Amino acid sequence: MSEESTTPDPVELSRQAFQAVIRRDFGSVEGFYAPNAVLRGAEVGTFEGTPAIRDLFEDMLSPYEEFLGEIDEIVDLGIGVIFAVITANGRPPGSTGWVDFRYATVMTWTDGLIRRQTNYIDIDEARAAAERLAQKRADV
Repeated sequence: MSEESTTPDPVELSRQAFQAVIRRDFGSVEGFYAPNAVLRGAEVGTFEGTPAIRDLFEDMLSPYEEFLGEIDEIVDLGIGVIFAVITANGRPPGSTGWVDFRYATVMTWTDGLIRRQTNYIDIDEARAAAERLAQKRADV
């Protein structure tokens, strides 16, 4: 008999959530967040609850006719803490130029849902924050 884990893999779930954003499947995006989740964006503020988080993603992608992205790095630090570096590219309507940006995100997963997510412009700052968070959660 197989002894496969039934615990959701936060790395795979993080990849799926990111792909839902890229596809602009905002209904699916909501499903990755706990109802009372909090998302803090480096320059956009704090959003609480799935409706506000969905609205944030819709607003962020609405200026782009095309939107692409990839996860450059993703690390499971244990205790439900995920660190990821993301490169995203958007092309405004009527333009041949692309807007490129790179950021890091730190997500806390519990029971297969994102409870908290903080996005950072400074990759090193995000990595340090993720490591501190993982250590803090491990000490509890």
